[in-house]
Amino acid sequence: MSEQTRRSFHVEIEETSELVVQLAARASDAVARATDALLRYDLAEAQHVIDNDDQIDMAAFKIEEQCQSLLALQQPMAGDLRQILATMWISGELERTGGLACNICKGARRMFRIELPPKLRGLITEMNDEAIRLIRLSVDSYSEHDSALASALDDIDDRLDNLHSSFVQSLLEASSSQDLEVQAAVQLALVARYYERIGDHAVNISERVRYMVSGEMPGQAELIELHLEESSSEPTEVSLNGEDNSD
Repeated sequence: MSEQTRRSFHVEIEETSELVVQLAARASDAVARATDALLRYDLAEAQHVIDNDDQIDMAAFKIEEQCQSLLALQQPMAGDLRQILATMWISGELERTGGLACNICKGARRMFRIELPPKLRGLITEMNDEAIRLIRLSVDSYSEHDSALASALDDIDDRLDNLHSSFVQSLLEASSSQDLEVQAAVQLALVARYYERIGDHAVNISERVRYMVSGEMPGQAELIELHLEESSSEPTEVSLNGEDNSD
């Protein structure tokens, strides 16, 4: 690959990376709008998020197409190859995040005009804020090639997991005291799970970033070590005359 071709190739990679950042902004905005629709009983806003999901899908598809073109035409090696593969995977995680925002909106439509207890409303707001923060941090780690930040995402996600647990507990209490109908409680349990899954997708993005930067997937070293231990513990084949046939 000539120097000019290499420069052009890296420009294309950076352009594709910028598309990922834009896609993340769209996904974050969809989550925020979905939460707003849920808490304000805004059916028009909910429908707007659902209708706009096609744009998120198309943006993710465009990124995948560009990555496939880079793989087919440039035959990248090492770090460039990892970045392109990570970009494809990350765009898929963001696409699914947009889909979860749509699911929140569908839950909002099913619970239209059902009054939510103040504590549950507050926890929904907190889960929304934390989910969006995780998306932004994960994409920051991607755009900045920050492996340390990516490694921290799994621990940062604990806060969203704890909020989810608190929400479920509060939901059970509200249902037991008959402050909330059973059908609404079921829908809210699903909605809470959607926020938790958004956090999981952010953690998945961080794992791809670690692969992009270091070439290793989280847990890969442990798997290799386990494989070596299992190999070394295998019984040695012995011939009928007692000789070691391991060679």
